[in-house]
Amino acid sequence: MHIVFAASECAPWAKTGGLADVVSALPRALAKLGHKVSVYIPYYRQVAKAVPNPPVVLASVTIPFPSYNRFVRVLNGGVVERVQTYFVDCPELFDRESFYATPSGDYPDNAERFGLLSRAIIEATKMIEVPDVFHVHDWQTAMVAVMLRSIYYFDPVFRHVPAVLTIHNAGYQGWFPPRTMEKLLLPWDMFTLDKLEHYDTVDFLKGGIVYADAITTVSRKYAQEIQTAEFGNGLESVLQKRSGDLVGILNGADYSEWNPATDRHIAAHYSPENLAGKKECRRDLLHAFGFEGVGDETAVIGVVSRFATQKGFDFIVEIMDRLVEEDMVIVILGNGEEYYERLLTEMASRHPSKIRVQVKFDSVMAHKIEAGADIFLMPSRYEPGGLNQIYSLKYGTVPVVRATGGLDDTIDEQPNGGGNGFKYWGYNVWELIDALRRALGTFRNKKEWTEMMKRGMAQDFSWDKPAAEYVRVYERVIQNRS
Repeated sequence: MHIVFAASECAPWAKTGGLADVVSALPRALAKLGHKVSVYIPYYRQVAKAVPNPPVVLASVTIPFPSYNRFVRVLNGGVVERVQTYFVDCPELFDRESFYATPSGDYPDNAERFGLLSRAIIEATKMIEVPDVFHVHDWQTAMVAVMLRSIYYFDPVFRHVPAVLTIHNAGYQGWFPPRTMEKLLLPWDMFTLDKLEHYDTVDFLKGGIVYADAITTVSRKYAQEIQTAEFGNGLESVLQKRSGDLVGILNGADYSEWNPATDRHIAAHYSPENLAGKKECRRDLLHAFGFEGVGDETAVIGVVSRFATQKGFDFIVEIMDRLVEEDMVIVILGNGEEYYERLLTEMASRHPSKIRVQVKFDSVMAHKIEAGADIFLMPSRYEPGGLNQIYSLKYGTVPVVRATGGLDDTIDEQPNGGGNGFKYWGYNVWELIDALRRALGTFRNKKEWTEMMKRGMAQDFSWDKPAAEYVRVYERVIQNRS
């Protein structure tokens, strides 16, 4: 079958988080299964720097608005591992410093930007090749599903083409003022509580949930969680109504990029059969963060994350004064909310022998932390899928996580010391400290710790199984529409 991915990000060209990794890796896994896959993303300024002057596929596609038209080009991003990428080029909307926002807030015309993207992708496929199914991602392209069942309802070319929506994070929905209906030429009778309206806004993600033929999300646990008030962000009742069409499929890991046996970014390679290289990676990591004289019996805790309350940084900050009393050092990499950037930097200056922080996004350093740390900490308030805990397992870096979303699906703590990591359920500092102390206690038992490392390294979270699950979803929606 031919699957068209519509997304706002795709690694390596445009990335702010896990969405880009999925839109890069899943199409390649589907192509390996023999399917034809095309990926459409915006031709952002950052993409243009990486791929200057790509060949033009469509010189002018007209996208109508109420009192004017915009004209977009579709550019050929090339074929990599049998996956064709196209860039949607509209300089006045996408040639900007960042993808979604400035430091002072979201771009005010995001509804037009991503409404145009959705319609341009539909129009482009009409001229290049109509797919068997559209796979759209998050609020930025959820309008593809809405438009197929409204603006394009009578178009015979798309009458039987279904759309599958993947929710990577229900916390980001794309809320816009009511006049957005007119802006995108959507019929006003869709601005109702059972369709697009949500607290007197046009909610792009809600529209996608209502109109998509199937909805997936990035772990089984998160598919359950978003149907509750705690995690649904106001959409829980809409998701409950679609529960028969909602499925959780755990994200896979790209082991061509994340594998300690082949990783080009780390100091030494290693495997479950020969762990000697991990010690060298540990020494390299400590050196990279400026630590000296850290003994083998001292645990190295790693954190790679966006600095945000959602990621549990309120608790990391709260427990730090207790944590520094333990026999450990902690290395933290990331950036995000200015409050946490400042607070973590201050803590590192207060406890230089225990805490080191690098405030930046650095892919190479992320690999070094995965390889060189003993423990990887992810105390997220919610985590739809999570990839770092999966990378950590592969690198023999034992995760300590909160049991939410994909973290709960992948990390298994056994009371007899088995399992592959440590987890806690309540969202409070005491349970987090207790889980960390269990991990530190086990770390002192080298035999038990090595067995836990090897169990994690032996697990397979590649994309093969998730890709097959997505194919089953595609086949079901295609059959239902035929």
